[in-house]
Amino acid sequence: MSARHVIPPKTKIHRNEDTKLKVIVVGAGLGGLGAAIAILLAGHDVQVLESASEIAEVGAGIQILPNSSRILQTWGMYSMLEPYATKPKKVNMLGWKGNHISSLDTHASASKYPGSFYWDFHRANLHRCLYDRAVELGAVVRVNSRVTNVLTGLGDYGEKAAVVLDDGREMQGDLVVGADGINSKLREVMLGREDPPTPTGDLAYRLLLSTKEMMKDPELRSFVEDPQVNYWLGPDAHAANSDEDIRIPKLLSMCESVSKWKLQIRLGMDSWSHPSGSFTMLGDAVHATLPYLASGAGMSLEDAAVLGEVLSRLPSTQAISSLQIIAFKKHALEVYEKCRAPRTRMVVERGNLQQYLYHLHDGTEQEERDRKLKMVPTPPGEALAWRDPDLSPRLLGYDFVKDVEKAWPSGEGRSELMAKI
Repeated sequence: MSARHVIPPKTKIHRNEDTKLKVIVVGAGLGGLGAAIAILLAGHDVQVLESASEIAEVGAGIQILPNSSRILQTWGMYSMLEPYATKPKKVNMLGWKGNHISSLDTHASASKYPGSFYWDFHRANLHRCLYDRAVELGAVVRVNSRVTNVLTGLGDYGEKAAVVLDDGREMQGDLVVGADGINSKLREVMLGREDPPTPTGDLAYRLLLSTKEMMKDPELRSFVEDPQVNYWLGPDAHAANSDEDIRIPKLLSMCESVSKWKLQIRLGMDSWSHPSGSFTMLGDAVHATLPYLASGAGMSLEDAAVLGEVLSRLPSTQAISSLQIIAFKKHALEVYEKCRAPRTRMVVERGNLQQYLYHLHDGTEQEERDRKLKMVPTPPGEALAWRDPDLSPRLLGYDFVKDVEKAWPSGEGRSELMAKI
């Protein structure tokens, strides 16, 4: 990618102290660190609280689609991430017996969305870069800090909140952001009841392989020399362990480590934020999705970007009162949810469809799926979702700044909001 196609990074807003929000982000995963970056660029102060004893990310590979790539560049992370990126040329849909069905040219796809790209990472590398960028911008990250409760309605006008840690300590701020993942404690605090995620019946296995060993095998060498994303579609599973395609058992025989987890989803929340305007939610804690659209992390990064964008609109130079802070935060969080709730629900629902399409048994439906995959142009709802003519522009072409602009009031509505602030 030429330098002229790289999206310019946002410049950090410099605020006087009266306009700075003290924000507490609970959870130092991809979404939590993304939120820290976006809110710091908006000019506010951020502390990130992580329950684990060290900052680390569990998992293996992660795909960054064009919509996410634009956000990471906006956060000034292109040069940090580029050395760790694998840049696949194609996405291939294969039958479980190794037969080629269809392909997507990633460069051609990304070219429809200027400045974007498809990159793949080891999850730990992406996570470390997000952490480094957050700290570079001024984030204070605290480990061994498990949050058990959130207290709202604090301050003279109820404009503040506090988190309660498991050792009894309390930390107060203007805004608490719950980014504590699919098994979120803060979601249950927000709802006032237990609320476990919904099982889907699927398990995921993530493998780490030695590229040095793969290079020794002529049938596997191309996976390293010519990186591509491959999906083997099979009955009740994909990337299935099949003796019909000899490359799969060969790859499995080289496995260095395996992680396994039960796949669960969350369809969203009736309200993402507390009525006080001092507590909101983000990422998998709200809308965990199946990984079959490669968009779970991307939706968390989008949440973070939108939250940072709405908070960037707080006036940065004039002194503001506590009542004005309340009015602004409530409005900003309303716009945040208005932008994010329908989009993330769409992604969760499409991920469920992908689960069905990927796992068809051999037969009439499987043959119809493969027929649609081979069509040019491809029809809406086909299994290679990133070229679906209905979904692809909405998913991959997402611009979080334009989304906020559409939802933010203009004209008389803007004047009324500014009068409150």
